[in-house]
Amino acid sequence: MENKSKQTVSQEIPDAAQKSDNDSISDVLQAAGISNHQNDPTEPVLTLRMWVLGILFCAIVSGLNTLYTLRNPSITISSSVVLLLSYPLGKLWEKVVPNWNARLRSWSFSLNPGPFNQKEHVLIYIMSNLSIYVRLGADVLTEQQMFYGYKTSWGFQVLITLSTFLIGFCLAGLFRSVVIEPRELIWPGLLGTTALTSTLHNVEKGSVQEIYAKYRMSRYAFFTLVFCISFCWYWFPDFIFPALSYFTFPCWINPKSKVVNQLFGMTSGMGLLPITFDWSQISYVGSPLLVPSWAILNVFLGLVFWIWIVAVACYYTNTWYTGYLPFQSSSVYDNTGAVYKASRIVNKADGYKIDVAKYESYSPVYMPVTYAINMFGLSFATISSLLVWVILEQRHVMMTAVRRLPKLISGSLLRRKNISTGGGTGQIEVPIWWYLICCLIALFMSIFAVEYWNAELRWYGVLLACAVALIFYAPLALVYATANLKINIDIFCRIVAGFVFEGKVLANIWFFDLGYITTIKGLYFAQDMKLAHYCNVPQKSLFLVQCVGMIVGTLSSLGVLNWSLNHIEGVCTTDGTNGFTCPYSRTHFNTSLIWGAIGPWRYFTSKVGYHSLFYFFIIGAILPIPVYFMKQRRPSSFWRHINVPLFLGGLNYLPPATGTSYGSWAVVGLIFGWFIRRRLHAWWYKYNFVTSSALDSSVSMAGVVIFFSIYYSGASSKFSWWGTTVYKNTCDYKGCAHLEIPESGKFGP
Repeated sequence: MENKSKQTVSQEIPDAAQKSDNDSISDVLQAAGISNHQNDPTEPVLTLRMWVLGILFCAIVSGLNTLYTLRNPSITISSSVVLLLSYPLGKLWEKVVPNWNARLRSWSFSLNPGPFNQKEHVLIYIMSNLSIYVRLGADVLTEQQMFYGYKTSWGFQVLITLSTFLIGFCLAGLFRSVVIEPRELIWPGLLGTTALTSTLHNVEKGSVQEIYAKYRMSRYAFFTLVFCISFCWYWFPDFIFPALSYFTFPCWINPKSKVVNQLFGMTSGMGLLPITFDWSQISYVGSPLLVPSWAILNVFLGLVFWIWIVAVACYYTNTWYTGYLPFQSSSVYDNTGAVYKASRIVNKADGYKIDVAKYESYSPVYMPVTYAINMFGLSFATISSLLVWVILEQRHVMMTAVRRLPKLISGSLLRRKNISTGGGTGQIEVPIWWYLICCLIALFMSIFAVEYWNAELRWYGVLLACAVALIFYAPLALVYATANLKINIDIFCRIVAGFVFEGKVLANIWFFDLGYITTIKGLYFAQDMKLAHYCNVPQKSLFLVQCVGMIVGTLSSLGVLNWSLNHIEGVCTTDGTNGFTCPYSRTHFNTSLIWGAIGPWRYFTSKVGYHSLFYFFIIGAILPIPVYFMKQRRPSSFWRHINVPLFLGGLNYLPPATGTSYGSWAVVGLIFGWFIRRRLHAWWYKYNFVTSSALDSSVSMAGVVIFFSIYYSGASSKFSWWGTTVYKNTCDYKGCAHLEIPESGKFGP
């Protein structure tokens, strides 16, 4: 009888936890404006208005986002900007353009199909949202051209960029039943978009209005207020008073103290006092208002343990000779403490292959401690933990998807209606063979590009990279769909390429692009597909819009990239105008130098001692096991919120992000996601996601205005005062090391 009672209790606890999770999901979806309102299948979708506005915004925003990927701190023209600007333009079209029918041979269409509806609005956003994807490929092209000096024609750039687009697109389509259809995968990153869209189109229901009764200001009015205040404020941290962005006042007080600057600095320090008044710094890794509190805590615990404890201990004990280097930097160094000069061991005349004699006479590569631990050690641990985590905790999801596959294929062939997503929309699914055809086209373009332009990555390298993307896509998507945080597998791609294409840096670059960046693009494609599902957008219309957006975004991005690299003064150098130092490309360059030129074998067998980083593979494989069993024993305790891949891999933007970036992000995220949501739930319910949209869009627009009106025009050259220089005159900004270089001028084994 006692055993039966215990069994009953053990069954009730998971049920209670499951019910709580379902209630939380419903609460979040309703707060984000996602309701089960009646779908109107007669609403026009692929209208002339949608195509004109969509292509226009896609071209403009793709170009601007490509421009800003070269800048530090980077600014992204977010989806909120497109939603905000396209709405009045759509309404203006609705009011001004006459309702005439135009004829193009046997095909006719209306110039003004009626009211500007939510489906058109969402498709405009989805097309322009491709601008976020193109900047990923732009980083790799920048690395190849500016850091290795290998310039290619437009043909190569177009083919390789489009092929990575299509591979990611196919991954999202083929894994739709795993990462899009399940209701519990809400994709938090799009909640700000749905909140703003529902606000603009006023689709709120009466039941929702009751919760809003306490706060009478409409969402639209609140958005406008926050947008205007934030737009005006951003002029201070970005131009008038930049010290507000780098608010490290302990370093200002004692600018020459190495310890103080290493502890509290946010450029090369630990960022133990994460204070900044710059939203672009706080949201450097994404808006914290969109990330669940449990995910923020996992990442913050990772920051405290791995960076503020483990990395600090390694640094001050001079592990891997890191004491002679800055605590944090995106650069790698030689044995004199200077930035590593890749041209001394790799150059165009040698076919971009390492000269072993020059390498041995020059110096091994030395990494700052945060670079070594996060970009390498934790990346190793994340890879092994991700695979073990999927086997232990997500195997049922994967097996369910596998069992669905035959039915999905037969349904596509017979054109059955999509009723499995729970929406009951009655939409015709996109056949799987559409995505398979896109995949074949992508493989042909990528193989032709690397073979014809001799990018060192052979045809079998393309296939191997795509196989890596296929294996890791589903686990990465499951994490992103629940936590809105991306986990890196780039080091795994680098190591594989380093062994298969030893000593070939260009092969390493493009293996990374096809193996890792395609998975990231696939995550964004899947997120847009989930948004279309929420808004009842027909799948075939979505498929067509995404295909057109890929072409427009590629051409716009490449045009701006080539212009920027030839016209911005000092671009991709440490003296780049207004921070155009190419931080992401610089980090990628350092990594490809290590794995491509020097190679995994030579790097890990050096006397520096980096072979010990391989132990992180074991740590990552073991850690999910006890956490899994604790979840099984205590399913309603805090253990159900522990996510080992996030704890290990949540710091993937560091470097170039800093401890201050992650610390301020976590503080703000917990204030809104935990404190305000619990104490002021009605306010959070109505305004949280709108606030995120307003802050993102205002900072993006203000950044563009400031750059072109102040910096690019040269008006900023004569503007200088204490607030623009105080943070630069510190050891933190200059990257002072803990230890002095020995009298011999060199350090190391």
